[in-house]
Amino acid sequence: MSELLQGREILIVEDEHMVRKHLVKFFENAGASCTGVATFEEGKNALANLDFDYAWVDVHLPDGLGLDLLEVAKANGDIPVIIMTAAGGVEMAVDAMRLGAADYLTKPFDPREAPLVLARVEAGRRSSRLQSHARKSNNVSSDDAGLFFGSALEGFRSQLDKVLAVEGRLKSQLPPILIEGETGTGKTTVARWLHANGARANKELVVVNCAALPEQLAEAELFGHEKGAFTDAKQARIGLFEAADGGTLFLDEIASLSESLQAKVLTAIEESRIRKVGSTKDISVNVRLITASNRPLEQMVKEGSFREDLYHRLNLLKFEIPPLRERGGDAVRLAQHLLAQLCVKYRMKNAAFSPRCIKWIERYEWPGNVRELQHEIERAMILGDAEALEFVGIGERLGDQPSQAQGEGPVWLKPGWSIPQEGFSVETAVIEFIELALAQTGGNRTQAAKLLGVNRDYIRYRLTRKDKGAE
Repeated sequence: MSELLQGREILIVEDEHMVRKHLVKFFENAGASCTGVATFEEGKNALANLDFDYAWVDVHLPDGLGLDLLEVAKANGDIPVIIMTAAGGVEMAVDAMRLGAADYLTKPFDPREAPLVLARVEAGRRSSRLQSHARKSNNVSSDDAGLFFGSALEGFRSQLDKVLAVEGRLKSQLPPILIEGETGTGKTTVARWLHANGARANKELVVVNCAALPEQLAEAELFGHEKGAFTDAKQARIGLFEAADGGTLFLDEIASLSESLQAKVLTAIEESRIRKVGSTKDISVNVRLITASNRPLEQMVKEGSFREDLYHRLNLLKFEIPPLRERGGDAVRLAQHLLAQLCVKYRMKNAAFSPRCIKWIERYEWPGNVRELQHEIERAMILGDAEALEFVGIGERLGDQPSQAQGEGPVWLKPGWSIPQEGFSVETAVIEFIELALAQTGGNRTQAAKLLGVNRDYIRYRLTRKDKGAE
C-alpha cells in the first residue's frame, strides 16, 4: 500500500497543529512529499501555484470553509480532494461528495487509514477514466462474436493454453503477447479470450485502437498528462496504461504508433513505469500487455518503420491467426457458430443457411475474414428469409453456382461421355475442373491449386474471367 504514496505530492490543509504535523510526518515517512498549511487562503494559494496529486482538507478553517477549496482544486488540475470532517459531520461529508470530493474521513482517525482511502480514490479515478474511454471509443468490436477455434486452429489453441498455464504460475509481471493476422481475423476476440481465461480475468481489460488515436494526442491518451502540458490540457488526466493498472491493456494496430511512442511503450514493458506528458515523475504500473498488428512487424522492422528493440520484446510470445480462406472446411462451421450467436441477438429460432449459401461460404475467399463473414450473415438475417438465408451481393460476385452444387457433376465425368458433334468448350471444362477441386478442398484455393498442379493465381484468374462472363 505504501507504493501508492511513493513520490506523491500531497497538500494538507488543517488548522489543528498536531493533526497537521502527524499527517505530514506519516505521509513523508511513506515516501510522499507533503505541504502543510493552516488556513483557507494558504490552501488556495498552494493549489493555484503548486502541483499536487492529492489534497486533504479540513472542513472548518479559521478564514473559510474547506468545501470551497473543491472548486479551486478542480480548476487547478482536477486534484482529488479528501475531506476531513469532525465527528457527527456526516451531513457535511455527504455535501462534500456531492460537490466533487473524492472521499472523506471522520476525525479523529488513524493516519494508517489514509492509504486505504487513497486506494479507493485511485480505483474511482481509473473507473471514471475507463468509462470515459469506453464512451469515446464505443469500445465495441465486430470481432467480439466469441472465439471459435475449429480443427484448423487446434495448434493455435494449444499454444494459447500453454501461455495461460504460465500465467497461472506467474500471477504478476506477465510477459507481453503479440497477435498478428489480417484485418478481421479476430485479433480482438483472441485478446479478450486470453484476458477472460487468464490470471487477471477479474480485473479491467482496456481495448485501444492505436490507429484511431490522433498522433498529437496519442501520448497523452496512453500515458496521461498534467495540467498545462499542452494547449487544451486544462486539467490533469490519467492515461490508459495507468487506468489498466493491475489488469490487461490491449493495443490493437500497435504499428500505427510513432517511433517515439514505441520507445515509451518499450519502457513501460521493461521497467513497469510510465511518465505523464508534462510531468517529471515516473508512475509504477503493473499491466498485462497484449498487442496486435495486421501487418507483419518483422517485415516492418526490415523496412525501418517499426523499432527493432520493441519487436524483439513483443516477439517473445507471438501468435499468427491464419486468414479465413486458409481454414478449409472450418469456414462453414464458423458460420454456423456465428449464426447461433446472432440468433440470440436477434431472437430468432429457426434461422438456417440455404444450400446455395453454404456453397458460397465454402467458395468465397472472404478478404474481410471473420468480420466480413459475420456482417454478411447479419445482413442476410435482417434482409432475407431467416429459414433459408442467402447472402446479399456475394452471389453476384461469384456468379451462379456450378452444376456440381446441385449434385450433377461435370457432364464430361459421366461414363460413356464423348465430345458432342456441335463442339465442346474447353474453357468451361477448365472452370468445372477448378470448381470440382474447390469442392473437394472445402473451398481452399491453395489446396485446390496443389491438386491441379497449378499456382493459386491461375485459379483466381480463371474464376475472375468466368465471373466477368469472358469466353
